[in-house]
Amino acid sequence: MILYDLHCSNGHVFESWFRDSNAFSKQSKDGKISCPLCGDLKVERAPMAPRISSGKSQRKANKEYTERALTVLTNAQEFLDKHCDDVGGRFAEEARKIHYGDTKKRNIWGEATLEEAEELKEEGIEFGEIPFPLGRKDG
Repeated sequence: MILYDLHCSNGHVFESWFRDSNAFSKQSKDGKISCPLCGDLKVERAPMAPRISSGKSQRKANKEYTERALTVLTNAQEFLDKHCDDVGGRFAEEARKIHYGDTKKRNIWGEATLEEAEELKEEGIEFGEIPFPLGRKDG
């Protein structure tokens, strides 16, 4: 696994883990990486210095990365709760209605299966994916 510092075209900086550098390249090329703050798909690797550590310092670094990742995801959730309608499991259906003009345009968030997400992509419907922590509790 490799951790990259990333930035979007709007200047937001964030981190993400990838299996290897090829995984980042493929996901980036396929438009599967989006900014967790604004959803921008123009994401690039930010310059970063190599980090070499082991033992106790590595465990401390891993804990810090985990805490920072959870903070980013919590901030993203707070943003969605404040600025978007939660449509739950009806995400794909609502995204289509908005895309095809069957309902008023608005910001939404919710859940979609992998199959639904692939269908939305094939239809040219833009959306972003946020990997919220398992066991997330509303409220």
